[in-house]
Amino acid sequence: MSKNGRVLVAMSGGIDSTVTAVMLHQQGYEVIGITMKTWDYATSGGSKKETGCCSLDSINDARAIAVDMGFHHFIIDIREEFGDWVIDNFVDEYLAGRTPNPCIMCNTHIKWAALLKRADALDCEFIATGHYAEVRQDADSGRYVVSRGKDRHKDQSYVLWGLEQKNLARTIFPVGGYHKRDIRKMAEDWGYHELAKKAESYEICFIPDNDYRSFLSRRVDGLAEKVDGGQFVNQKGEVVGQHKGYPFYTIGQRKGLGIALGMPVYVTDIDPSTNIITLGEEKDLKGTQMKVHNINMVKYPDLYGGIEGITQIRSHHEGAFAYIKQDSETEVSVNFHTGVDAITPGQSAVFYEGNDVIGGGHIKRV
Repeated sequence: MSKNGRVLVAMSGGIDSTVTAVMLHQQGYEVIGITMKTWDYATSGGSKKETGCCSLDSINDARAIAVDMGFHHFIIDIREEFGDWVIDNFVDEYLAGRTPNPCIMCNTHIKWAALLKRADALDCEFIATGHYAEVRQDADSGRYVVSRGKDRHKDQSYVLWGLEQKNLARTIFPVGGYHKRDIRKMAEDWGYHELAKKAESYEICFIPDNDYRSFLSRRVDGLAEKVDGGQFVNQKGEVVGQHKGYPFYTIGQRKGLGIALGMPVYVTDIDPSTNIITLGEEKDLKGTQMKVHNINMVKYPDLYGGIEGITQIRSHHEGAFAYIKQDSETEVSVNFHTGVDAITPGQSAVFYEGNDVIGGGHIKRV
């Protein structure tokens, strides 16, 4: 047994997870690599060549690193689990007029569960991933806290709000204390020149062509025909045009509406029960209040006393000051100090105190 224990490292074949594995190996951990096959893009009927973390090339890249470094590597097929939780939820949310974030669902319900299950089977004390975030145990409360990564441009703490304390207690994020440029230099210094230059993928892993509308149409028989011809209305409720179906739009969308009203307009509301989409000007997107449900508290066990903090309402949102107060075991109220754009039901709201994740949940339709 190594001096630091045994760790199961999620290896996608990309630079961040590879550097994670090598760093831990060099630090004296006994590393076991694992690559999860979550999706077979060919089954979706898409036209683009399979790329990213589930492609054969990426799996082979991960295995090659493990062989080079001399540690064990396993490949596991979790496509069935992934489809049941992540893809079905993704489709259901759009059909409910909400906009989901499948990466968060995957982290919360699939990846960590799958990793810890295999970690237990392999007698690994820890699991590790290449996320740009940090985790620590608070000295006073004893709770495990997720914080923003050092590289704010790459920070991924937003997608980790759903992780429970028992999962965080065994999690290591080795790259969280570095900038991306540092990670690329490490790969170069270790002789992994091609890996250091490897392009990053920002698409949803099961929609590599980034066309979620076509994916929904392929996934749900007759969807396009069922929802086509819904009405666009203005802020007064007056019909101003027709759209292609409410699941194919999201709050805040401006491009691709297929309608000209003589000024820029945005989607401000989606009503799945009537197939009506409301349009408005940019000022009509601003809101100051929201409810957040399906919450998970990370830094504090509850927020019944209320707290001032930063609330981030989508992955690339800078965050806005707000008063955050827990109403029940499952719901939080958020009151922003100033109006924020495009509060979108289904998206995640994550609460921060400084760089620490207080908790998070899903924005509720009210």
